[in-house]
Amino acid sequence: MRGLIEPHGGSLVNRVKTGADAEALRDEASTLRRIDLSAKQSCDLEMIAIGAFSPLTGFMGSADFKSVCNDMKLSSGDIWPIPILLSVDAADAPKVGERVALFAPNGVLQGVITVEETFDHDKALEIPSVFRTDDSAHPGVAQVQEEGDICVAGPVDVCQMCVDPDGPEAFLSHRKTPAETRTDFQERGWSTVAAFQTRNPIHRAHEYLCKCAQEICDGLLIHPLVGETKPGDIPADVRMNCYEVLIRDYFVDERTALTVMPAAMRYAGPREAILHALIRKNYGCTHFIVGRDHAGVGDYYGTYDAQNIFDELDPVNLAIEPLKFEHAAYSKRAQGMVSSKTFPKLEGDQIFLSGTKVREMLGKGERPPAEFSRPEVADVLIEWATSLETANA
Repeated sequence: MRGLIEPHGGSLVNRVKTGADAEALRDEASTLRRIDLSAKQSCDLEMIAIGAFSPLTGFMGSADFKSVCNDMKLSSGDIWPIPILLSVDAADAPKVGERVALFAPNGVLQGVITVEETFDHDKALEIPSVFRTDDSAHPGVAQVQEEGDICVAGPVDVCQMCVDPDGPEAFLSHRKTPAETRTDFQERGWSTVAAFQTRNPIHRAHEYLCKCAQEICDGLLIHPLVGETKPGDIPADVRMNCYEVLIRDYFVDERTALTVMPAAMRYAGPREAILHALIRKNYGCTHFIVGRDHAGVGDYYGTYDAQNIFDELDPVNLAIEPLKFEHAAYSKRAQGMVSSKTFPKLEGDQIFLSGTKVREMLGKGERPPAEFSRPEVADVLIEWATSLETANA
C-alpha cells in the first residue's frame, strides 16, 4: 500500500503541550502580560498548534506576510495564500523577546507566544490581495478592517484546545487532529482520500460530488468547518446532526469518515480554496473537492474562480489534487443528478432552489423536494428552523 501524502512543508507541526508541560505553561502564563484573542485568532491558534496550518509554528512575521500577499508563498517558497496574523491595538503591543499569554474569547487560557517581531499591519496590502475587493460589505474585509494595527509574530505553545464559548460538546467526538486522521486513514487502509469542505448541510448536489470522489479514492473525509462563521450561517451542532443522519442512511460507513475542522471562515473565495486544500493535505488527504464558488460570498468572485486559481500553482508543491466539479442539480428527464458535462441542459428540467427559498420552506415546516434534500436532513433542519420561528414569535 502506498504511504500517506506528506504534510505541507514536509513535517507535521505539533505545538500542543500536555501533562506536566501544559501545567508548567499555565503556571508561567499566570505571570505574563495577556492578549485577549478574537474568535478568528483563537481558531487560528488551534489550527497552528495541531499542525493543520503546517508548516507554520506560530503567527506570521513581516517577510511571510508580504510574500503571501504578493506571491501566495511563504518566504520558504511553499505555497500559502492567506496571512495568519495576530494583530493587536498599538497600545497593547508587547516587546520583542517577551512571552505573552493568549486567552480565548471566553476567558480561557489557550497558550503562550514568544514574540520574535512586531510590525505594522498593512491592511492596504492584505485586503485587496486576499479578497480581490476592499468593499467593507464583504465580511472578510470588514473583519480585517476592524483588527489591530500592530502584528505580533512568533512561535506558540498551546495548553488548551477546543475553546468554544458556544459549547463544542455536541461534536467533541468528531474532533480529530491531523495526526489522528492520518492514523485513522492508515488503519482503514486508505492511501487516497478525498476531502469535502462544507459550512452548510449537504444537499443532493453536494452528495453527488462526494460520491463521484468516492469512486476514484479509497475513502472520503467529510470535513465541515466549525470555527467562526458569519451571522446567519446554520449552527455547527445542527449541521453535525445533518451530516450524521446523511452518512448513516446514504453512505458506506467503512468508506466514509466525518471529523470537524476548527478553522475560521475568511470568505476569501479563490485564495481560501487553496488554504482549505493545503489544510486537508495536512490532515492526510490526497484529493480535494472544489465546487462552484468555493468559500465565496455575495457576487465578489466568478463562479469558477476558486477552481481556476489552482492552475496558477506549482503542482509538485501543492501535491494535493483538486477535483473540479461543475454545478450539479437534479434532472427530471434523467431522473438523477447531472451537470453540464453529463447531461444536456433542457429548459425547466433541472431543480434549483435558492438558499432564501429553502429557508422560507424550512421555517414553515415544509420539506424541500426530495430531489434537492434528503428527507432525513430536511427533518433536522425543519426542527431547527421552526424552533427559531417559535423563539422569535
